[in-house]
Amino acid sequence: MVTKIRIDEGSAAREFGMACQRLIPWQGIGEEPPVGAMACFLPAGATSDPDCHDQDEVMIILSGSGTVSLAGEEDEPCTAGDLVVLPRNREHVVHNPADAVLSWVSLYWPLHERKAAAA
Repeated sequence: MVTKIRIDEGSAAREFGMACQRLIPWQGIGEEPPVGAMACFLPAGATSDPDCHDQDEVMIILSGSGTVSLAGEEDEPCTAGDLVVLPRNREHVVHNPADAVLSWVSLYWPLHERKAAAA
């Protein structure tokens, strides 16, 4: 059976200071996949909330252009067609100074962050 999900800002919810549509895992899945995926839609002139997690992340830029700031130390411009790799445990923020929506799909793994060891 083929599962098909349409990437659509209208199906997104507010997360991380922008609209995000959770893609993987999807409803009704049996076994959990090893990765997660979400579509992100950052409005013109906006900046995402800072995010930091114990998961590697790859951003595939679908439309628009902007800048990804990594740990406040590195700013990397990105535009439609770019693939941006973000290492785990490094705070990142996305800036959209343009006059159009910046959209991308993020893939991250492992699906769940590791639990902190009990003290």
